[in-house]
Amino acid sequence: MNRLQTRSVAEVEVLVETRGEVSAGAPDYARVKIAAVLDRLDEPVLAVRVRLVQEPNHAVARPSLAQATVDVNGRPVRAHVAAATMREAIDLLQDRLVSRVARLRHHRRPARTPLGWADGLDPEHRPQRRHVEPEDRRLVRHRSYSAARLGALDAVFELEAMDYDFQLFTDAESGCDSLVYRGAAGGYRLASTGPLPHPVTGLVVSRLTVPRLTGEQARARLELTGLPFVFYTDAATGRGNVMYHRYDGHYGLITPAA
Repeated sequence: MNRLQTRSVAEVEVLVETRGEVSAGAPDYARVKIAAVLDRLDEPVLAVRVRLVQEPNHAVARPSLAQATVDVNGRPVRAHVAAATMREAIDLLQDRLVSRVARLRHHRRPARTPLGWADGLDPEHRPQRRHVEPEDRRLVRHRSYSAARLGALDAVFELEAMDYDFQLFTDAESGCDSLVYRGAAGGYRLASTGPLPHPVTGLVVSRLTVPRLTGEQARARLELTGLPFVFYTDAATGRGNVMYHRYDGHYGLITPAA
């Protein structure tokens, strides 16, 4: 018996965390909406966490944020959205989570391409980055990605399942630290610290050289360009790192686990 198959979907509690002036009925509404997503699943669901955040700044166009992470038989699936009202955010969260769950099924099919995975969510419903003056920004998160090697399409699957904008990974074929990310005009792009990888259906390969930088230089480049992230080879370790803008206005850093 699979030790992960311990509880049925109906037995899993949808844990809802709130921050800010979230309406009293929003948590229960979120539970109902997420339960409707769980009813679609055949696999065991081990845990469900929902986070509802109401930003205090009324000048923000989409101050209601909703995020959900569902552990599907040991595989986390995540969705994150922003909207003008919390009810709209929860509705969008349900739709986006359905599309994320669908990726689990697509991933099991032998004929899959990233171009067939787009779910059509308007980019305007991505959370907005909070403005923090450059001198006040801090590096508040440093995390490592799994040491397991992946193919480029598998890395795109990880990106989509977790609703990320980019995914750092070690390429299974070349052994080089690589990055897949969402292109500005749609679709997905691939960059690598090593030689240009072989063409991958549905991916545009970046021909730009990945710069060799120190952490301070990467931070300076991030501040200067205003880009959402900088992919670089760390001057000290020789490994591919990503420094990025967090939604709270500060910086995060992702490095290889080993």
